[in-house]
Amino acid sequence: MAESSRITARNRVRADARRNRERVLVAARVVFAKHGIDAPMATVARRAGVGVATLYRHFPTRDALVRGAFAQQMETCARALTEALAAPDPWQGFQQLVETVCALQREERGFPAAFLAAFPESTSEHAQARQRAERDFTTLVRRAQAAGALRADFHPSDLAVVLLAHCALVTALPDDGAASRRLVAYLLQSFRADSANRPLPPPTALTLRSFPITTDSPQRRRSSSA
Repeated sequence: MAESSRITARNRVRADARRNRERVLVAARVVFAKHGIDAPMATVARRAGVGVATLYRHFPTRDALVRGAFAQQMETCARALTEALAAPDPWQGFQQLVETVCALQREERGFPAAFLAAFPESTSEHAQARQRAERDFTTLVRRAQAAGALRADFHPSDLAVVLLAHCALVTALPDDGAASRRLVAYLLQSFRADSANRPLPPPTALTLRSFPITTDSPQRRRSSSA
């Protein structure tokens, strides 16, 4: 009887821990959408209705919390890139990848910064993930260009420009899905080889690693200017 009570108590503790973790993740997405991923951890804890110590037990660092809050979206992006590379038509793969990432930016207002925060080389694992993503996207670009579908002067860094432009739009017009979809369609049409009537100016030096996560983030401004 005593052993059964102990098992019941342990199960109750685990269930409470799972509920607390899920509350923290839900709260984090709301807080990050409203205040950015630099919002105080205490703000997330208050929103979740848990203590700060409870939050840190589940997510010992801000990086862990950001990644946990948007893990599903990160997995969707990784899967979209894998599927784009496997697509028989490289243009269709390219188009679907851009549309998927932009749709996630539109649907989860805190995701754009979280997506870009995944790329700084804070650990060797992060660096390898960034390098792999950049390498795979460059491969996709080259395939689409070789197929004659993507304009020859498209540069992989142009993806960062697209994300920055779209991020600004969804930040300014968070409830206007039509504007988001229209901008993405315009951009994709401009990338088609058959619309490349005039050459583009030289590509930007911007990369996913140097991308400004938020316009008012001192840390990001410092790292961008370093």
